[in-house]
Amino acid sequence: MDILLDNRQGSPIYDQIYSQIKAQILSGKLREHELLPSIRALARELRISFITTKRAYEELEKDGFIYTLPAKGCYVAPRNLELVREENLKKIEEYIEQIRLLALECNLSAEEVHGMLDFGMEENK
Repeated sequence: MDILLDNRQGSPIYDQIYSQIKAQILSGKLREHELLPSIRALARELRISFITTKRAYEELEKDGFIYTLPAKGCYVAPRNLELVREENLKKIEEYIEQIRLLALECNLSAEEVHGMLDFGMEENK
């Protein structure tokens, strides 16, 4: 599992771990029921406090991305298609906001933006 921490980034370390593991789960890089490194092993590997890693794992479990089996470890949870859909909808909303701002800068009309989107969707058929 690849996790890169950046102390200069504004987000807390546990959130960086959470976000990167979540991204790997959503992308399929980490597969359902795959065993994750133990909290202590990951903390040791990243050279951080195990409390920080524990908090990231707790958040991932709370949000349904992983599950814990006592004395066995933490595993990637089966894909909840509704959860994946919701995560993707959030990303789409963020991209739409970026598109809206760019369209305003370029003085594009809503019709022109819709035309671009329609064209892009047709290419993927």
